[in-house]
Amino acid sequence: MRNVAVIGMGHVGATVAFTLFTHGIVDNLYLLDKNQAKAEAEYNDLRDTLARNDYHVNVFLGDYSDLKNIDIIITSFGDIAATVKTGDRFGEFEINAKNAKEVGAKIKESGFNGVLINISNPCDAISTILQETTGLSRNQVFGTGTFLDTARMQRIVGEELNEDPRNVAGFVLGEHGASQFTAWSTVSINGKSAKELFTKEQEEKLSAQPNKNSMKVAFGKGYTSYAIATCGVRLIQAVFSDARLFAPASVYLDEVGTYIGYPAIIGKNGVEKVIPLELTSEEDEKLKESAGIIKKHIAQLK
Repeated sequence: MRNVAVIGMGHVGATVAFTLFTHGIVDNLYLLDKNQAKAEAEYNDLRDTLARNDYHVNVFLGDYSDLKNIDIIITSFGDIAATVKTGDRFGEFEINAKNAKEVGAKIKESGFNGVLINISNPCDAISTILQETTGLSRNQVFGTGTFLDTARMQRIVGEELNEDPRNVAGFVLGEHGASQFTAWSTVSINGKSAKELFTKEQEEKLSAQPNKNSMKVAFGKGYTSYAIATCGVRLIQAVFSDARLFAPASVYLDEVGTYIGYPAIIGKNGVEKVIPLELTSEEDEKLKESAGIIKKHIAQLK
């Protein structure tokens, strides 16, 4: 049986739950939110869909005591308004750090021993707090990180060259936030290096576009949901199927001493292996600078 709990039923958590439900990716789906009325509303809305859904999924109003037998937890709590207002994903840090400590303690108390995938922002810092608070291993706890930012880069590069974004390989690395960067040395299109296709000036222009697009979504809707929820669901699928998916996520990188967006193999145990990249000296410096920003914020809590 495939058992998933979604903690935080805001726009993102609800979209994750809806996608899991309508695609039959789970057998048992547990919904948790500190706002019980919101959780009940999402529960009833999904239950009302059963007679028309292509799959049968058991939906439950969850409690932390249910987590012991859960395979995967998605954490998606937060106050997106703080991010939209400031344009900075660390705008949610104060409230989500508190949330992460409270949620992490309850997860630990439940006896949960599965895989935890964090979406809550700032993703890398909150993933760190959740790992430390739950006491789970670093391979069991990871975040969506730059999985979404990489997808945004693939879209932009694909549109520039009139290519399907799935034909674009490569990574956006670093913080899921302002200090992220496209590692152009890793980017290729249909096997051809981006360095052969773009000038330095073009790379800089294309690098800035994904963040601009994300802010357009956030300001226009008041939140983001579809793209990030799809990333979370894709990672859930990778764990359930032991896909050994090669993808960037927020993982603990020993080289920089923090959770950060970096490619890894995602499988049944969570992070099966972090894959070292041969970056340019400039890219390596950007990665270290981004890690420094993440660690600086985490240090404020200690």
